[in-house]
Amino acid sequence: MVRIGIVGIGFMGMIHYLAARKLKDAAVTALHSRDPKKLAGDWRSIQGNFGPRGEMMDLSGVKKYQRLDDLLADPDIDLVDICLPTHLHASAAVAALRVGKHVLVEKAIALTPEDADAMVQATRQAGRLLMVAHVLPFFPEFAFAAEAIRSGKYGKLLAGHFLRVISKPDWSADIADAAKTGGPAVDLHIHDTHFIGLVCGVPKAVFSRGVISNGVVEHLTTQYLYEDGPAISCTSGAICQKARPFVHGYELYLEKATLTYQSDCRSLTVLHPDGRSESPQLAGGEDATTAFTAELQCAADAVRSGKEPDLLSGKLARDALVMCFRECESVRTGQVVPV
Repeated sequence: MVRIGIVGIGFMGMIHYLAARKLKDAAVTALHSRDPKKLAGDWRSIQGNFGPRGEMMDLSGVKKYQRLDDLLADPDIDLVDICLPTHLHASAAVAALRVGKHVLVEKAIALTPEDADAMVQATRQAGRLLMVAHVLPFFPEFAFAAEAIRSGKYGKLLAGHFLRVISKPDWSADIADAAKTGGPAVDLHIHDTHFIGLVCGVPKAVFSRGVISNGVVEHLTTQYLYEDGPAISCTSGAICQKARPFVHGYELYLEKATLTYQSDCRSLTVLHPDGRSESPQLAGGEDATTAFTAELQCAADAVRSGKEPDLLSGKLARDALVMCFRECESVRTGQVVPV
C-alpha cells in the first residue's frame, strides 16, 4: 500500500483527504497542519468554490504532525502530498525530495519559474518522483477531449478556444492574495496553459490582452502562436459577477468533428460532418471529488511503478507556469512574447 502524508489542511488538503478515501492500495496515513484545531478534526472553517464545506472529521488512525519536518522524518510515508499555498510549494517539495520522499504538489507547481526549476532539479538529484496535481485532465469532459486530440480519432486539431472565468474569490484569504498565488493569471489560468501544453505542446510565442487591477493581471485573452500548429486561444480571469461564480469549457475544431462544452449550460457535444450531434456518456462525474480520486490514484500507481505519468509531469507543470508569466508580460507590454 502507498502511504500518503498530506501537508496542509486548507480547502485543497480537505478535498485530497476526502478523495483519497476511495483509493485502491493507497491511503492517507498522516496529516500536517500548524493549526491544532484542524489536527483535532475541526474542519468547519474550511470552504471553497465547489464541493462540500468542512465539518468535524474523525481522524483516528491518522498520524498528526504540527511540524513539517516531523512528517518528513516519518519512515512510513511514501508520498508527500503538498496542499500548501503556492508560495510554500518549492521549499516543502525540495525538503521532501531531499529526504527521499516522492512528491505530489498541488498546482501551480510554484510561484515563480525559478522555484519550479529548483524543484525539477531536486527531483533529478533525489531520484524520486515530482508530480504536480493538475486535475483538469481527469475531469471527464477534458479527458475525452485530450484523448480525442492525442489519438487522432477525429483527425488533426485545427483550432480551438478555451474558457475559464470566475467571480472574484472571497472565500479564502490565501486564494485572494496574489503574493501567495500569483493572482488569477497564474492560480486560475494555469489549468488552461497546462491542458494546452498537454494536447498542443508549448507554443513558440503568446500574444495577450487583459485587465490589470492593483498591479495584478486579473483577466486575459491569449493567442498561442505555433509555427506549424493549430490556432488556439483562451479567455481566463476573475472578473465575473457573483451570479455566475464559475464557468469553464472549450470549443475544439478537428478535421472530422467539433467538440463543444461549457460547464454552466452545455454538456459535452460532438458535432459530426453529416449534421448529427451526440452527447457521449461520460464516466467519473458522480461527485466533486471523483476527478481528484483519479488524480491521486494516478500518483499512487506511479509511486508503485516508479514511472512519472505524463498527466502529472513536473516539466509540463513548469512549462505551464512559464506560459502564464509570458502571457502576463504580453498583457503589460502589448507585445508578442516568445515562450
